[in-house]
Amino acid sequence: MVSIDTTPIGDLWARVFGTQPAPEAWLVYVTAAVALLVVVPRPLWRLSRNAITIAHEGGHGLIALVTGRRLDGIRLHSDTSGLTVSRGKPTGLGMILTAAAGYTAPPLLGLGGAWLLAAHHITLLLWVTTALLLAMLVMIRNAYGALTVILTGAAFLLISWLTGPDVQAAFAYACVWFLLLGGVRPAFELQSKRRYGHAGDSDADQLGRLTHVPPALWLFLFHAVSLCSLIGGGRWLLEL
Repeated sequence: MVSIDTTPIGDLWARVFGTQPAPEAWLVYVTAAVALLVVVPRPLWRLSRNAITIAHEGGHGLIALVTGRRLDGIRLHSDTSGLTVSRGKPTGLGMILTAAAGYTAPPLLGLGGAWLLAAHHITLLLWVTTALLLAMLVMIRNAYGALTVILTGAAFLLISWLTGPDVQAAFAYACVWFLLLGGVRPAFELQSKRRYGHAGDSDADQLGRLTHVPPALWLFLFHAVSLCSLIGGGRWLLEL
């Protein structure tokens, strides 16, 4: 009988699904400060917002597939806007959930990431994120979008594969803080655009037409999800 050495597979399984040591408290606070630094100043936000757009459009695409719609493609643009095109019934629950998934996806992903980090699954978080980015890459339909997703996915893959626990922890906590904090700002930006009549075809307005519920109430939902995710995720990360 030939013996097959499965140790490498077992080591990989343990590395991905095992737990890692909790970082020092100072690192959690420092990564929160770094995330805040790239979210608040407008020049840095114009660059970092690309990552929020990836999560936003990925949310649209994922829920479109889950609800049985046909996903035709996703485009990411250099002005940090994006477009997700799906086919199916133009009304109904599937379309409503798909439209509502964009602004809620980044904070909810941050909340899920905070839950994994609170359980000390740092490497698993990095690998799951890499897998989601790889799956999204298949549906990207423009060069800028493909480049953005490839570079983001490469960063997660290299950090998870080549670095030690301390670097992985710092990167993972910074990313989750960024999703939680960065997930709050787009709803306020949308609110400002709607106030001046510059967002007539926004997700909130589309949801208003689909449900006959005022867009302002959908905007309130976006605010509620992002702020509650920030509070809940922040408590997990800070171990309060």
